[in-house]
Amino acid sequence: MITCSIILIFELMLLCLRILCQQNVEDYEKNHFHAHNCCFCQFLHSQISNIIPSSNSVAQTSVADSHNWTAFNNPAMLGYVVNPELGLEYENRYLVSELSTKSFQFALPSSLINSGLSFSHFGYSLYHEMLIGLGFARNFSDKFAMGVQFNYYTAFFTASNSYRGAFLPQIGLSVKLSPNFSFGFHSFNPFQTNINTKNVMKRIPSIFSLGTEHFFAPELVWRTQIDKEVSSNYRFASGFEYKMLQSFNVKLGAYGSGYLVPCLGFGFNLGAFLVDLNCEFHPLLGLNTLAAVKYKFGK
Repeated sequence: MITCSIILIFELMLLCLRILCQQNVEDYEKNHFHAHNCCFCQFLHSQISNIIPSSNSVAQTSVADSHNWTAFNNPAMLGYVVNPELGLEYENRYLVSELSTKSFQFALPSSLINSGLSFSHFGYSLYHEMLIGLGFARNFSDKFAMGVQFNYYTAFFTASNSYRGAFLPQIGLSVKLSPNFSFGFHSFNPFQTNINTKNVMKRIPSIFSLGTEHFFAPELVWRTQIDKEVSSNYRFASGFEYKMLQSFNVKLGAYGSGYLVPCLGFGFNLGAFLVDLNCEFHPLLGLNTLAAVKYKFGK
């Protein structure tokens, strides 16, 4: 019964997202070459800086995911961490190694406040970007959590053979309205900090996100999220996660930002180790894959 409900809800979700993207599809059919260039440019514009690691939450619906803290996503989720944990993540965009992102995260909880250290690297030898962050969060009686993270972003510019960097914050909030329903808010680089050099201005994305999390049952959760980068289109995302077995989860979702991108993932709970394998398929740019492993100390 639950499986049938998942399929039905997922199909309704896909239908809604297809309606949102229908106008873009019609333009693509009328003029393939023009639409291909527009989509590619729109994608590059929306991905101003690929240094922000993707979340291992399905369809990147991490802003309200109270069971998963991911580096450089909502820092409020750091407040829900109970045991110290260490995580590694590798993301490969469209089967191009030069577009890969490697990230690291470590969380250390305490009775007063939880702290976390994050690092991410995007690119290759000729061009790369790095992001390091120190975050702090607190869970207030399991009713709500607040978090802040201080980041330093740096990029290597080949023309000057030098690095340029900037400090930028991110803030997050998570509120549990009931045992089964919560919402989250997150802002990355809210003050729109950029890097200015003699030859070029490097824009760092300024993103505001809202999302919800609803548990239909302990085994089934539905998450939604809306993202807005200040100079890009809205991104609408929705996804379901279903625990089929005690140690195995299936994740189905999709997001729309000009085009509909279906998402699929699997999660494995191996005692102290948590492993996630996710993939997305962009209709023009191809396959995006992500692998993450997390170790929880003392579990």
